[in-house]
Amino acid sequence: MQTQLDERRAALPLLTRVAAGDAGAVRECLERFGGLVWAIARRFEPSDAEDAVQEIFLDLWRSAGRYDPAQGSEATFIATITRRRLIDRRRTRHRRPQATEQIQDHPMEAPGTAADTSAEAGKAAKALGQLRPEQRQVLVLATAHGMSHGEIAAHTGMPLGTVKAHVRRGLIQIRNALLGVQEGQS
Repeated sequence: MQTQLDERRAALPLLTRVAAGDAGAVRECLERFGGLVWAIARRFEPSDAEDAVQEIFLDLWRSAGRYDPAQGSEATFIATITRRRLIDRRRTRHRRPQATEQIQDHPMEAPGTAADTSAEAGKAAKALGQLRPEQRQVLVLATAHGMSHGEIAAHTGMPLGTVKAHVRRGLIQIRNALLGVQEGQS
């Protein structure tokens, strides 16, 4: 009885079995189509193919129920999902601002030099100028360039925890400077 059930399952398309939660089908899908997905990912994203392949197989696992054998082969379905995921990844990456210029190349302006600089902006610039260089760099990347902590860590080579600590401590120092709170007071 169990053998007949296993034979019927094996007769179903692989992606149908994946959608049903068959762990063996997931392994078989990885073995059968891993090379195809890897080859496409390497062409699209040579430097980030491993992460892309993982995301693609997660997406395939979620999307397997949409597979319709009447529309095309499993390989075509998988190649289409792969291509779409890679295009999405590329678009997302290009939407994020890239920090192409070095922070050190931009000297801090003295407060009040620009006509539209308010007193608060001058205080903030002065407070930012009093931070340690690495704290200032991390804060500028986070606020002016919109980079995430992970992106800052990758860009600067600092550990993620150090980046987070610099952001937090730097913001506290700037807040205290703007509020006129001396160090040690809260």
